[in-house]
Amino acid sequence: MNSSNPFKNLKADFPASIVVFFVALPLCLGIALASGAPLFSGLIAGIIGGIVVGALSGSQVGVSGPAAGLAAIVLTAITALGGYENFLVAVVIGGVIQILFGVLKFGIIGYFFPSSVIKGMLTGIGIIIILKQIPHFFGYDVNPEGDFAFFQIDGENTFSDIFNAIDQINIGATIIAAIGLGILILWDTVLSKKGKIFQLVQGPLVAVALGILYFVLTKDSETFGIIDDHLVKVPVPDSFDSFIGEFRFPNFAVIGDYNIWIIGFTIALVASLETLLCVEATDKLDPLKRVTPTNKELFAQGTGNILSGLIGGLPITQVIVRSSANIQSGGKTKMAAIIHGFLLLISVILIPTLLNMIPLSVLAAILFIVGYKLAKPALFKKMYIAGWKQFVPFVVTVLGIVFIDLLWGIGLGLAVGIVVILIKSFQNSHFLHIEDNSNGKHRIKMTLAEEVTFFNKATILKELDGLPRDTFLELDVRKTRYLDLDIVEILEDFSEKARNRNIDIRLISERGIVENPDSFIKFFQLRPKNAELITRTSN
Repeated sequence: MNSSNPFKNLKADFPASIVVFFVALPLCLGIALASGAPLFSGLIAGIIGGIVVGALSGSQVGVSGPAAGLAAIVLTAITALGGYENFLVAVVIGGVIQILFGVLKFGIIGYFFPSSVIKGMLTGIGIIIILKQIPHFFGYDVNPEGDFAFFQIDGENTFSDIFNAIDQINIGATIIAAIGLGILILWDTVLSKKGKIFQLVQGPLVAVALGILYFVLTKDSETFGIIDDHLVKVPVPDSFDSFIGEFRFPNFAVIGDYNIWIIGFTIALVASLETLLCVEATDKLDPLKRVTPTNKELFAQGTGNILSGLIGGLPITQVIVRSSANIQSGGKTKMAAIIHGFLLLISVILIPTLLNMIPLSVLAAILFIVGYKLAKPALFKKMYIAGWKQFVPFVVTVLGIVFIDLLWGIGLGLAVGIVVILIKSFQNSHFLHIEDNSNGKHRIKMTLAEEVTFFNKATILKELDGLPRDTFLELDVRKTRYLDLDIVEILEDFSEKARNRNIDIRLISERGIVENPDSFIKFFQLRPKNAELITRTSN
């Protein structure tokens, strides 16, 4: 990939940017609505996330903008801080802290999350996208497009919304959504392989164009028409002054309030974690398997949040919905993200009235495809075949994200992953092999693992205490590089029991073979400055 020429892959990046634009537009507005913020603040965050963060980021396919995961924090913070202008100060502070995170090289945190949890995150988000778009697909728009929470403020939940939508189907919205979905599937499976024109002109653009045409032709029909509440709602300025009036500016007079700093730090922490996890997931989806420099990403996100806060925008993170839409649409470089930002900017200035003719049901159809590609049923089968150590954290992450929220799901998946590691560490501390009977004694060989810690005390103690009388035990520690003091003490105690039960011990190490060692502690040699750590030294 020749990064010196940003326009080299424009024929792939431009069509992808159009798809990302249509995915991002309703999400920017919906997340702002769900956050209790001005609608225009979501568009500001989307524009800066595309143009500024896209240009500074080291990610070639990641797309940034306002994130649904921060909506609850923003909603609470605006009220707690006494207004949106006060909240913007916290956004700026959060951006500064993110830059500091990058300088301190905190970007490595994202690499400590297991692959099963990352795949669970992608799948969970895909399922949420599909479930949340079903009501919009049928023309039921009680909740905003950016509301990804399972339990909602109005007492409803994701599934009750779906049942309500089925009872209140809007015929016009459903018809154009079904047509749009058919076009997208046809484009993706058949037409995109027939000629370059179908690769240049993407299916989502055709679906949106037909949606606008359908609205214009049927707007006077009571049966097949689409009501205004089911259309995109971009603020339409009357003049240049009214456009400028949409921007808000932070009230730095409250910067001394410690609550501002607490919320600023919270925004920085949550936004950084979501970004790093998205980076990890996006790198896995990238067909070229490029690796994003995470510390540089934190710097880019921090810069974006400072600028967004200064002119009235919501907090920004890298967002998996837009990033995956970019990858699935063939985006090759960061130009796709940057162009999508310019498309947002140009459209809200020049054609807001045209944008307000786009049915939300058509955009729901586009997001159906995005969600399905993230949560393909084949992935569940693949993870199941990989074994329970992969499948259990994967499923827990998916369920946590769908039924609670993104951070809870990831946290639960990570916790289960750690438990799995501990269980396997408990099980794999040693290998016990019963060979035969020789000279009237049971001959048993026990090989210790490379690292044996206090987690393995119970299983090793159980095996040693279970040895019958008149046993010949061969203890092989040639592969062991770390042996905890707790384990050495168990061996020391066992050597006393062994003499009383007529058990002979042969210790095999890199230093040779020792028959019935007098002291395991002396043999493994305590480190004088660290009584907790016992290591085996070799000649």
